[in-house]
Amino acid sequence: MKRNLTNGTGLSNLAAYCTNPSVKTLVKRLLPLLATVSLFGAIHSRGQRAPFENDLMPLPSTLNVSGDPVAITSAFALSFKGATNPLLIASARQLLDRLEAQTLVQLDKNPRSSAEAILSIEVDDTSMTRPTLGVDESYSLDVNGAQGKVLLRAKTIFGAMHGFETFLQLVQPSPNGFVIPPVHIVDSPRFPWRGLMLDAGRRYMPVEQVLRTLDGMAAVKLNVLHWHLTEDFGFRIESKKFPQLHELGSEGQYYTQEEARNIVQYASARGIRVVPEFDIPGHSTAWFVGYPELAAAPGPYHVEHENKIFNAVMDPTRDSTYKFLDVLLGEMAGLFPDEYMHIGGDEAKTVDWMANPAIVIFMQKHSLKDGKALQAYFNLRVQAILKKHGKQMVGWDEILEPELSSDVIIQSWRGTEFLGNGARQGHRGFLSQPWYLDHMYSAAQMYAADPLPEGNTLSPAQAKLVLGGEACMWSNHLSWINEESRIWPRSAVVAERLWSPATARDTVDMYRRLDATSLRLDAIGVNHLVEPQRAFRQMAGSEEGARKLALFTSILQPVDYRERSKEQHPSTVTPVGHLADFTAPDPSPRRTLPILVDAYLHDRNPEKHEAYRTQLHGIFMSWLASSSAVNALAATRPLIAEVSQRRGELPQLAFLGLEAMAYIESRNAPTSDWLTTQKEVLSRASLHKELLDFVILDPLNDLLKASEQSQKSQ
Repeated sequence: MKRNLTNGTGLSNLAAYCTNPSVKTLVKRLLPLLATVSLFGAIHSRGQRAPFENDLMPLPSTLNVSGDPVAITSAFALSFKGATNPLLIASARQLLDRLEAQTLVQLDKNPRSSAEAILSIEVDDTSMTRPTLGVDESYSLDVNGAQGKVLLRAKTIFGAMHGFETFLQLVQPSPNGFVIPPVHIVDSPRFPWRGLMLDAGRRYMPVEQVLRTLDGMAAVKLNVLHWHLTEDFGFRIESKKFPQLHELGSEGQYYTQEEARNIVQYASARGIRVVPEFDIPGHSTAWFVGYPELAAAPGPYHVEHENKIFNAVMDPTRDSTYKFLDVLLGEMAGLFPDEYMHIGGDEAKTVDWMANPAIVIFMQKHSLKDGKALQAYFNLRVQAILKKHGKQMVGWDEILEPELSSDVIIQSWRGTEFLGNGARQGHRGFLSQPWYLDHMYSAAQMYAADPLPEGNTLSPAQAKLVLGGEACMWSNHLSWINEESRIWPRSAVVAERLWSPATARDTVDMYRRLDATSLRLDAIGVNHLVEPQRAFRQMAGSEEGARKLALFTSILQPVDYRERSKEQHPSTVTPVGHLADFTAPDPSPRRTLPILVDAYLHDRNPEKHEAYRTQLHGIFMSWLASSSAVNALAATRPLIAEVSQRRGELPQLAFLGLEAMAYIESRNAPTSDWLTTQKEVLSRASLHKELLDFVILDPLNDLLKASEQSQKSQ
């Protein structure tokens, strides 16, 4: 069943007057979606129409809609067909708890018989107690409104967990309460390794925040928590065998073994593997504070704070180094049950190796021609230790050498070319380079990236070695007070790229669904929306002031990683809490204002043109009001006062927009002096300042160009 939902809407005619090719393409792609039931169709429930929008993220492999929905009432209950296990029972109970919280319909949480239950859960294999790489995560979901039944089938309990998340995403309001749309879904992931890396090595992340992050990951079907636990800046996990690692190497901020076990258990209950990283032989200064004998140079050592790559590196030539690692990694293997352990291996500097005569002699004796060869020797010995403890090795690009065993997995921070090189050498691998969250990439940029980009030259066998990817949340420039707002909601886009079919490429629709996903994440307790709201209240000292700050920052975004490093030179103890720390990396005006300006400039329908003019006028006036309010706050609020340049530029940009529109409406060309002044305004505003960039300069420049042409177009 199809309905035309575009009649009478301004959107339906946008494509006709868009002259900007990229904007026109963007808008055109909306139109078929609005007419297709699989994305925007309508369903009926007992004579009441309840529109169905596919807000699922990630998109399932296949989805069909037909028939009537199933209502969520107090009679809703579930049953299990066949065997169960404690993880499945607990996950199903969590489903009911969340469904009850979402709908406020009181539910019976006890399993019922199949005849009594609305939702039947059928899992083929319930023997597993934790997820593993390559486990079957497929599921199907059938909603039969005629029978008033829902059937969820899965091969394993972890597939069932993914089905539960899809079920909860499908719940929607209707005129008579909440319903589940009549969908038939058959779903499975495109890639088996869909991860998020948390960098606790640089800045500690509280346990409660790790758990919230796991909840968010489960909601979007990410299945690997890569836990970066050691760095030059901290050794963050308790060792009972070598207690000075965490006692002297963490500045008091570390996870106890009990906390780590609880996190692993919490993750497993949500279908998420935990892969710990112990970064060696470089990035290891914190190890040497308590155990300097591991190092290639005598020290002394202290926990580092400056964000840079240090010379400190392990001595790969001593047997005592490997005896130490054997004991420690064996201890950690007992703590982290996953079959994989990450050894880092990146950015190991050779300065201390080459300055140590004993190491140089060892290299000569063993025909190791350079530092790369010495690290390859080290990696082989570490790999043997890991195998002894039942682990397979994972490492960053730098560990890839011809001598490396083919069962080692390569994580690529250098891009798809390096990932492909590993696959050509027979190594499994996964991609991270385009998904560094601290680089402030937009959701659109991350959505466009792919571990297997179109046109890659890998053979089918080599392509199968590409396992997926990970978003990486490095903590060089952030702390626990804003980390969730940097992880979410953009990580959900990475989750979709790694789960959904490669053909899922519609950026416009992605953003629509991402907005819905962001609200769902907020509903389950993720703090990505709370963090900036809280910060703005504290900066401004009031709710009203916080709203003004939110408007001000909505047309700004943080500068990227490299620019921030250049402007601020932050360390791992630099306080976090500037306005830029709570400004969204990908604010919506960046996408919406160009479309609105293009519509205003090119729609020849007088009524629509006036509507767009009125809307733009209101936006520019709101900027002026925000500027006035934020300037008033700055008089007594130092954290607002420090963004003086951006505050000064905002009213100039608002007046540029208003005056350009006035020239366009009057069909009088502006003076050359005015044009020169406005171009200077845009030029100054385009510079990186105060850790913030404006995101609305291109559409303002379009208005400026149009005003210049206004008299010529008469």
